[in-house]
Amino acid sequence: MRIVLLGAPGSGKGTQCKNIVEQYSLLHLSSGDILRRERAAKSDLGKKAQSYMDSGALVPDDLIIKMMAKAISKAPKEGFILDGFPRTVNQAKELDKSMADAGQKIDFVLNLEVDDGIIEKRITGRRSCPKCGAVYHIENMKPKKDGVCDNDGTSLVQRPDDTSEVVANRLNTYHQQTEPLVDYYKKNGDVYDIRSDRDPEIVKADIFELLDSPA
Repeated sequence: MRIVLLGAPGSGKGTQCKNIVEQYSLLHLSSGDILRRERAAKSDLGKKAQSYMDSGALVPDDLIIKMMAKAISKAPKEGFILDGFPRTVNQAKELDKSMADAGQKIDFVLNLEVDDGIIEKRITGRRSCPKCGAVYHIENMKPKKDGVCDNDGTSLVQRPDDTSEVVANRLNTYHQQTEPLVDYYKKNGDVYDIRSDRDPEIVKADIFELLDSPA
């Protein structure tokens, strides 16, 4: 099973990817997570990507395509789910070409839909632990002690790319460059629109029902 999950930043892609991975034993390929690991490791790719990520802009196609193609090649036979990639129509075309060369294709394209106002509250309210990486939210997932990580007592911080200014830029970038992917995939096959402004468990149930349905 090979899945592309579309949706704006903060639409719940990471949460639903984890649910799908656990249910179907797929490899979760999150471009954002991979890039952040590269940045933390101060690799050549991480250094090149850092300025783009901190400002909320997209990492150039040549960097991201090379990185993701390598990750996809290591996917297990059960398949994979792409989270945060492709982000442009050009990336999608390159992905389709690469998979066709390998005798494969994308089986499902899931599009998580949520209003920008909800996304802004979700992202700007996030706080993370710089030591263990645990993520909290000032309204929906509060730590036991305000501003302190439950795991190790480290003071929580707001990531540079979670500020209001950067979120606005990320959403603008999404609508201009990434949203056209929905039209691209609709021309090449089915896209399943799923409202993700509901309880995550309800969204999960809808996704599982779709993936379990006969082809």
